[in-house]
Amino acid sequence: MASDGSPEERPLHIVGLAAHMHDSAACLLTEGRITAFAEEERLTRRKHTGEFPGESLRWCLRKGGIGMGDVERAAFFWRPWLGLGRRAAQFAAGLPRSLAQNPGRFRILRDMLGVRGRLRREWGFRGPFHFVPHHDAHLCSAYYPSPFDSAAVLSLDGNGEVCTTRFAAGEGVRIRPIRELNYPHSLGLLYLCVTEYLGFRENCDEGKVMGLAGHGEPRHLDFFRQVCRLEEAGGLRLDMSYFDVHLDKRRYVTERFEAALGPRRAPDAPVEPRHADIAASLQARTEEAALHMARYLRAATGLPRLCLAGGVALNSVMNGRILREGVFDEVFIQPAAGDAGCALGAALYVHHVLMGRAERAPMTSAALGPSYEEAEMRGALEEAGLAWERPKDLTRRCARELAAGRILGWFQGRMEAGPRALGHRSILADPRGPEMKDTLNRRVKHREDFRPFAPSVLAEHCGGWFEGAHPSPWMLLVYRVRPEKRALVPAITHVDGTARVQTVTAGDDPLFHDLIREFHALTGVPMLLNTSFNGRGEPIVCSPRDAVRCFLATGMDTLAIGPFLAHSARCPPLPAGTP
Repeated sequence: MASDGSPEERPLHIVGLAAHMHDSAACLLTEGRITAFAEEERLTRRKHTGEFPGESLRWCLRKGGIGMGDVERAAFFWRPWLGLGRRAAQFAAGLPRSLAQNPGRFRILRDMLGVRGRLRREWGFRGPFHFVPHHDAHLCSAYYPSPFDSAAVLSLDGNGEVCTTRFAAGEGVRIRPIRELNYPHSLGLLYLCVTEYLGFRENCDEGKVMGLAGHGEPRHLDFFRQVCRLEEAGGLRLDMSYFDVHLDKRRYVTERFEAALGPRRAPDAPVEPRHADIAASLQARTEEAALHMARYLRAATGLPRLCLAGGVALNSVMNGRILREGVFDEVFIQPAAGDAGCALGAALYVHHVLMGRAERAPMTSAALGPSYEEAEMRGALEEAGLAWERPKDLTRRCARELAAGRILGWFQGRMEAGPRALGHRSILADPRGPEMKDTLNRRVKHREDFRPFAPSVLAEHCGGWFEGAHPSPWMLLVYRVRPEKRALVPAITHVDGTARVQTVTAGDDPLFHDLIREFHALTGVPMLLNTSFNGRGEPIVCSPRDAVRCFLATGMDTLAIGPFLAHSARCPPLPAGTP
């Protein structure tokens, strides 16, 4: 019998949005499953944009084959009025310096409160709209996509409305709160302030500081222990005499901080050994604090598995240490653990918490973004005047190119969620050459030379090359490279002997797995150097045109875009028979 399209027979579609802070995103959830997820920066080409994610929302609806009239509910990743009294008191106590950040805060509050009206006015949405508390969105984004029936859940962020850290236990489809820490006492805020003090962009370049830490020694750890004190029950308290971020966002640390560690670094100034030592000290205290919180949560819940979310959960060195110390048996971190992932978390909050729906769909792939037809890829190549071929065995040909020392742009399938390139929008290279890291930095990425490159390794060979390796499909765990292997793969081995690992299985990504397998057959090394497909200061490429433009603007040698293979003018195809 044909369906009459009655409401109870229509699929349940929920839209989730994150906007007006940084890293805007949109998500479409259908019957509890992620139909589509995209970060606005990828579509607008404005990195870390916080604008309303109109392009992402439009694509999500198109991917789902629906209009906004088919959406049952919409959710936003922030409840703007939470904690206004507390923030107002902080503002009053900080006068007159707090006036410096007043206009920006009111503008953000206005824009957030206006999202519901914007959806109704510009998009024709008529269903229920929900403002979801920020850390509830983080917790939901961590637990519900996990494969666990029960788990401890920890959200670590710079700040939410008031909350900065939330401890919880996931049990079935219920998340039970345990305790929280409130602004300004925050591990994320500490890392943000020191990132800005070291001359990098806050809410953007924390990963650079994590990489810089490997070059230094934690000579200032006692200072950071004084600045960031650990308290009972997983607590943490910052000594705010060292920070101005809560009062004046033109300055993040006070003169007292600079008196202890020296003047702040200007963004264009050289990176000195003392900066590396400060980064190492910050990283060491971050790991101590995270372990303190993790141990409390393990004791409070008795659960052997952990789900992590929040911007701090992108600190892969910290994540790897939590596993290495054995606090939890397993750790799950979904690939968009930062604020962008709260678009997903807000939708899941509505589905499970508000609507009481029990269906859970564990996330098995980060490939949740746009994909493109072959005609669009071929058109982008021809529009740019690039000669191309369609080899019968793409992965074998590309493995030969890589084994010959060439740098390969790799554009395949749906775009990844989150900040890591995971074999869909990647730049790939041979990890064996000691000069490859410098070559990539000089010719292609044009980035700081202290930053490491990551390996994508065949999962079945991971343990032979990395110590204590657990599955790491989304490149969010750092492991030690086995000492006897480090000289074999210098391009992916950081100065401290570690690597941020992605494990690749044939089941999760057959094409990428096949490429690495072919490279392994040629070289005996079961991994490739993998970095994000973008130029300096740009988001990861999204479309074929983005990929071709980036390929031509950088020093890559070869481009594999869908089934097509193209070469730069200076790098003709390898002769037939090249091993």
